[in-house]
Amino acid sequence: MGILSALLWTPAMGVLLLACTPAKNTRTLRGISNGIAALTFLLAVIIMSDYDAFDPALQFSEQFILNADLGNAYALGIDGLSLPMVLLATLLTNIALLVSTCITERIKTYYICILLFEFGGLGVFLAQDWALFYAFWEATLIPLFFLIDRWGGKQRHVASLNFVLYALGGSIFILASLFALGEYMPEQGGSLMSTLGEAAQSMPENEQILVLIGFLIGFGVKMPTFPLHGWLPLAHAESPTPVNILVSGVLLNMGAYGFLRAVVMLPVAVEALQAFLAFLALFSMVYGGLLAWRQSDLKTMLAYASISHMGVILLGITTLNLTGLSGAILQMTAQGLINATLFLLVGLLVERTGTRNIQDYSSLAPVMPRFAILTTLTFLAAMRLPGSVGFIAELHAIIGGFERWGGWMVFFSVSILISAAYSIRTIGLLFMGPTKPDMQSLVDIHHHEVIAAGLLVSAIMLLGFFPTTLIDLSIATLAQINSLMTERVL
Repeated sequence: MGILSALLWTPAMGVLLLACTPAKNTRTLRGISNGIAALTFLLAVIIMSDYDAFDPALQFSEQFILNADLGNAYALGIDGLSLPMVLLATLLTNIALLVSTCITERIKTYYICILLFEFGGLGVFLAQDWALFYAFWEATLIPLFFLIDRWGGKQRHVASLNFVLYALGGSIFILASLFALGEYMPEQGGSLMSTLGEAAQSMPENEQILVLIGFLIGFGVKMPTFPLHGWLPLAHAESPTPVNILVSGVLLNMGAYGFLRAVVMLPVAVEALQAFLAFLALFSMVYGGLLAWRQSDLKTMLAYASISHMGVILLGITTLNLTGLSGAILQMTAQGLINATLFLLVGLLVERTGTRNIQDYSSLAPVMPRFAILTTLTFLAAMRLPGSVGFIAELHAIIGGFERWGGWMVFFSVSILISAAYSIRTIGLLFMGPTKPDMQSLVDIHHHEVIAAGLLVSAIMLLGFFPTTLIDLSIATLAQINSLMTERVL
């Protein structure tokens, strides 16, 4: 077994261990789950330490045929696109489990669902066969449905059903696009990403455009992109804090990652739809920011802010130049860290007060100083403040966009101003003004919560001051992809 298989199947082995553990042994269940997640993250770090950042090809590849007739293969590999996502997914799973002490019912089932979701997410980022990718893509649906439906808020049933309907609808479009590509695959060609990408070049341009639209709809549901975002605000509002972390940091990036892989296959279609995709990205950024600005529900505000942040990723992908693509990958990491941290901190606050309405708070700084410091730093990072990874990511995206569209990037600037407006407003309402009597007895975040949030805030700041650590992981792969797409367009 190669190291990628060890990484992928470690959460699945954890599920088997949990299944064999009595449900009443709460401490054992938590220990197994945290231990398995820590081991998975350790394997991801080992892979990163052995990864050759100057080699753009797939590394640590594993492959054997699953179905000789269909050509499906168990094919795993990692490159500059998938490695940052693997590191982020394993880190956020550890953080989610660390703050899962708020879960007190059906603990065994809960931890099984968390590890199953991590298993599916890692499969999406590691798979190099589209059939295998699709299987893992669908595998994340079931555990996430139960995580929302069983441990969510009052409207959890509606939220989980909305999520499933949107996700299944999007999956149909992905499957249809893959079948359309398969029609141009030579006999016994299989469904490897590399071979399917070659087959896509023989498609007429109008068919490539239709296939890309299918991928945009399918992956756009989970990115999410306007107008496919309807499930997200309610899902975030009703989910428990650990699930918010995984949805914002892992699930949304799965959608962006899948669309990026599709774009690599179909650059001709992207160029034909470039103006439309750029408009969609810029509109999502402004639209998400405006809706976040007018929200009083803290979790709903962060959900709409996620739509704005994901618009930056779509814009970076659409530029079809190296700077923009670098911005997209950086933004995937940045939004995963920033949004996960905000949902973590807001979730901890809501658990203590029972209200998500921002108008119910004021002057929490003297009452919860540790919470105030970490939350303020994270909101400043969400404003793309220099010194944070969000600034580096969006700087690349806006430069790549300016190279392609020039003055149209003024709408990008508008979205940044809107983001600054709701971030400053939130900081002011939470930490300034007179202290309300019912907020004076609040308990500041505990040590294990400080560790969880502090790790994420530290990552946001360290990657902001030392961005080459993150950039170097992807630049060789992105340069190769950019060169390949340029050749295919020409």
